[in-house]
Amino acid sequence: MVVKPDWLRVKAPQWERIGSVTSLLRDLSLNTVCEEASCPNIGECFNAGTATFLIMGPACTRACPYCDIDFEKKPQALDPTEPQRLAEAVRRMNLSHVVITSVNRDDLPDGGASQFVRCIEEIRQVSPHTTIEVLIPDLCGQWEALEILLLARPDVLNHNTETVPRLYRRVRPQGDYARSLELLRRTRDLAPWVYTKSGIMVGLGETDAEVRQVMADLRAVDCDILTIGQYLQPSAKHLDLQAFINPEQFDAWREAGEALGFLQVVSSPLTRSSYHAEQVQTLMKAHPRPVFLTSGPTGPGM
Repeated sequence: MVVKPDWLRVKAPQWERIGSVTSLLRDLSLNTVCEEASCPNIGECFNAGTATFLIMGPACTRACPYCDIDFEKKPQALDPTEPQRLAEAVRRMNLSHVVITSVNRDDLPDGGASQFVRCIEEIRQVSPHTTIEVLIPDLCGQWEALEILLLARPDVLNHNTETVPRLYRRVRPQGDYARSLELLRRTRDLAPWVYTKSGIMVGLGETDAEVRQVMADLRAVDCDILTIGQYLQPSAKHLDLQAFINPEQFDAWREAGEALGFLQVVSSPLTRSSYHAEQVQTLMKAHPRPVFLTSGPTGPGM
């Protein structure tokens, strides 16, 4: 048994604030990845009045053994009112930055891209100054669906590689490392104005050299932002944890990533994909993307 170290302990949350956010989410019948995936930072984020919204239902079509999201339930039909309810939550919470993610919906022709688009459009209607980050699945490599999603002009497109290539068969059996890199590469080609982001978990048996190779691969497709966090086993039925990685190693990866040219590297034991995601607003001011005046995905002709 791997003993949990002191550096993975989190502060007790303020339950009054958590209750307020939870009540709002229940009132609007919304899901969050914070709850569905048992995120260790739920107290901190809910106390700050933020959440990562999980659209298209809590049931996933894939069975990744590291993830706590339910894959045994049958996915339901998309709810046409979900985008409006999500936008209302953003308005009520007065969010300056919102993260929208989803389960994998391999049962849908476009992998759910159109629902992301509707959510972005509704948020822009009620809260035009909110920056929008989408954390998307690989869409089964349907690049037309990716282009449709990018036409809605999210500010940040996040797609996690999750682990190193050698471990994909065990950790992410229905995923494909090359496909994930291709998604990020195509995003950069189709939408040079968007900030791209990816993340990996560690503690699953990867080596330092393998982590650094993933970092180099992500920079090769011009990925802007990288997150690295400790894998925590949700339950005994999930993928076994191999090791707790010490904070010094996370610092070394952060320094290596910065040297490779990432605009931002968030690397710590408790880091998750959307942890402190609002900090991208500072990055956007310091490193503005070009504005294109042509038609198509990069211009106003959308």
